[in-house]
Amino acid sequence: MTKRLIIAFAVLASLLVLEGPSAVSAQDIQITGPLAGAPACRHCRIYREGRIQIQPTFSFTLQDEYSRSIILGLQAQYFFTDWLGVGVWGGYNPADIDTGLTTQVKENGQTTNRNVLSLPNRAEFGNQVARFRGAAALQLTFVPLRGKLSLFQSLFVDTDFYVFGGAALIFVDQRAEISRFENPACASPSAGDLTALCGQTERESLLDITWTAGFGLSMYFNDWIGLSFEWRALPFAWNTGGTDEKNSNGETFPDGVIDGNDNIYHFNHMFSLGITIYLPTEAGIGE
Repeated sequence: MTKRLIIAFAVLASLLVLEGPSAVSAQDIQITGPLAGAPACRHCRIYREGRIQIQPTFSFTLQDEYSRSIILGLQAQYFFTDWLGVGVWGGYNPADIDTGLTTQVKENGQTTNRNVLSLPNRAEFGNQVARFRGAAALQLTFVPLRGKLSLFQSLFVDTDFYVFGGAALIFVDQRAEISRFENPACASPSAGDLTALCGQTERESLLDITWTAGFGLSMYFNDWIGLSFEWRALPFAWNTGGTDEKNSNGETFPDGVIDGNDNIYHFNHMFSLGITIYLPTEAGIGE
């Protein structure tokens, strides 16, 4: 039996060698019958085309150094097609939450001759850090994907994925410009009320123009209301700590001046939860 198996394998191997490699080919599968030329989805709900979207949003900023922002916002968009729209978004920060780093500086910070302008009084550090006050944006929204999402393998909801981008106005409240050379006493930690001498709690408003972009996921509960999850980037330069960060005059760092040269570019971003409302309330139906 063993000899027969060996002979059989030898014959098979010789046939394969003699035949040589065979060419592999493929061809397109042509759909015929009633499905020929049919769209991917029939009688789909057209949620966006020709409708106005109004979306109250609740957002919070991510990876902040000194102060986290809670943002209440509102977005309004109009969609020319089911996959392209234009709109505006705006948000306002009614409350700030200090990060753990700010708390640590207030409890353990040390003021020296070298950092006296950056930290005149550690207890007042929370009053010198920058605060994000709000933003407004004009943006385009593109919806490349749509389908259904299964929740707990029992509930199915219509879902789409979208990306957006545009221009934004940023509103920031940060420490006002100050120079220790205007008041030499500010250069010494032993000189009276450093909070006032070094302008630690004086504020100024900053308005900046930047770009914004992000992506999100929308779920539809019925024809006119749904839920959205969204991530948004708002990069711009600001002095988050209200500190002397850069050497602007060619002198040894620090240069003893806090001004626009100390603003540092940050990739600020946030996460939002929104309630989506569409008007008119009746969705269209595809072919």
